[in-house]
Amino acid sequence: MPPSMPELPEINRRMTALLGALAVREGIHPTALDGVTLMRVSQPMPRMPVLYEPGIVIVGQGRKRGYLGDQVYTYDAHNYLVLSVPLPFECETEASPERPMLAVSIRVDLAVLAELLMKMDGAHRAAAAAIPEGIYSTRLDARLTETTVRLLECLTDAAEAKILGPQTVRELTYRVLCGEQGGALRAAAALHSRFGQVNRALQRIHAEYARNLSVEELAEAAGMSPSAFHQNFKAVTSTSPLQYLKTIRLHKARMLMVYEGLRAGIAAERVGYESSSQFSREFKRLFGTSPIEEIERARGTLGVSSPAMASLG
Repeated sequence: MPPSMPELPEINRRMTALLGALAVREGIHPTALDGVTLMRVSQPMPRMPVLYEPGIVIVGQGRKRGYLGDQVYTYDAHNYLVLSVPLPFECETEASPERPMLAVSIRVDLAVLAELLMKMDGAHRAAAAAIPEGIYSTRLDARLTETTVRLLECLTDAAEAKILGPQTVRELTYRVLCGEQGGALRAAAALHSRFGQVNRALQRIHAEYARNLSVEELAEAAGMSPSAFHQNFKAVTSTSPLQYLKTIRLHKARMLMVYEGLRAGIAAERVGYESSSQFSREFKRLFGTSPIEEIERARGTLGVSSPAMASLG
């Protein structure tokens, strides 16, 4: 059972109160600060596919569990989640109308990471024994919680968000870098590490997912042989390069249908599918429902009103 509010330190209760005041609408919504979004979910949500961009997710109330391969990642009032690369995985949410899940997500900026690492001058250097995973959850400590509270306080005022917010995001990123599992973020900024090489291929996929990208082409972008690339790619993402590409296409098509109102056939074509029937089969295999059913569900979850259909198809 999630801990009750009185069992949490005062700073955690302050963070949850700020999240509750800021995240007043159901779903995921941007804030006055670029790269910072708020989440509110008032109903439990079963395990389902999601796509997260590189970021830090800090939960004030409720609980989420991420599933990737045979690993389970819990993020709640005691643990935060970090993704150093864009990853599709599965997620479930514990929430209720009385105790909604409240969270803030902070996008990871590779330029900020690189600047911080240069100034750290080798301090907190990651061990190079193994390639880090692209996702992890770890204990939320008092210093990171305090920084998060100051970030949320900035968001209550547009001027403060603009003036003080970027520096607070930078500090929060530094706290995560120095944390117990900060190695994955450090590796993401190291272009010549194996992790950095895989990250270059991931960026290629996200920029050109509608093309027929081959493993050989992606391996060349990463600067690896195809066999080494496949092995290292799976170590970071827990899936193969081509399966990752297929999953990204399906998630991108889902977002086109949710936010732009495209019909399934047009969305499928936009993300690189030549066959609408193949798209529908693979979409249902991933999401468990037809495109029409999933889009209705996703709009409710994300707090998106139904746009007018942009195209017929």
